[in-house]
Amino acid sequence: MKFDLHMHTTRHSPDSRMDPVALCRRAGEIGLDGVVVTEHDWLWTEAELDELRQGHPQLIILAGVEVSAFEGHFLVYGIRDPFAVPRGIHVAELCREVHAQGGAVVAAHPFRWRQPFEEIVKREKPELDGLELMTNNMDAECRRLAAGMQRQHNLAGLGSSDAHDAHILGVCYTEFPDGTTTMTDLVSAIRGRRVTAHERNGAK
Repeated sequence: MKFDLHMHTTRHSPDSRMDPVALCRRAGEIGLDGVVVTEHDWLWTEAELDELRQGHPQLIILAGVEVSAFEGHFLVYGIRDPFAVPRGIHVAELCREVHAQGGAVVAAHPFRWRQPFEEIVKREKPELDGLELMTNNMDAECRRLAAGMQRQHNLAGLGSSDAHDAHILGVCYTEFPDGTTTMTDLVSAIRGRRVTAHERNGAK
């Protein structure tokens, strides 16, 4: 199953130009099985998700958070209390809290904006579950460095779009070979390293 695990909408991310309905429509057009909406420091409620699901029953729609931690941006999946992972939290503490809630932590676009990601991992020793290997905004050097870190630390490698516009959605995606329909399944697959990152053929 193909999921885009990182995107932002006009509902809760001021820097996005992608309406949630446009997101779902585009996901269907490009053959995604599911999406995980990851607003900046905000978690969609189940009521909001159910409203969107009613209009798009063919699509699995879940929500995580892109947390603006002290050391950079990190995607969290499977949390129940987003207020326990506030802006500015240190990454090691973030990992401890997310794991206590039964979730997973993934480094978003590592090495982007000259982020000293390797140094951060050595210094903070965060218990990360994965990192993005490819996104729309990771250049070839970021991707090369991320791949090296994935191998070195045995992390799950994800593909995502980090879409803020509908036409960017799904340019990179994550394959779940065992399938996934719930957040519990998704977290289990990431923590078990049962995922693969891909770039969509013909993506523009």
